Amino acid sequence: MIDKTDLWIVIIALAIGSFGLRFLFLGLVGDRVMPDWVMRHLRYTAVAVLSALVTPLVVWPAATGGHTDPVRLVAALSAVVVGYVTKSVYGALAIGAAVMVIAAYWPS
Repeated sequence: MIDKTDLWIVIIALAIGSFGLRFLFLGLVGDRVMPDWVMRHLRYTAVAVLSALVTPLVVWPAATGGHTDPVRLVAALSAVVVGYVTKSVYGALAIGAAVMVIAAYWPS
C-alpha cells in the first residue's frame, strides 16, 4: 500500500503537470497563429492516438489471453485497406466489424 503523503504528492504533481500542459496550448499559444508545419503535424494526432489505442487490442487481445488471434488481424487488415481505399472511417469500421463477425463464426 502506498503512503498517504506519497499518494498526495503524486496527485498534486499530476494535477500541476496536467494544468501546465493545457495552459501551454490554451493560455500561451491558443491566441497565436501556428506555423503551417505545426498545423500539418497536428492533423495526424487523432490518427496516432486511435492507432495507439487499438493496436494492442488487435495484437494482444485480453479475450484470447494475450495470444495473437488471426480473426482480429484479418478484420483489422481489412478495415485498414477499406479505409485507405475509400477514405471513409465509417466504411472501415463497418467492414472491420463485419469481417470480425463473419470470421468468428466461419466453420473451420
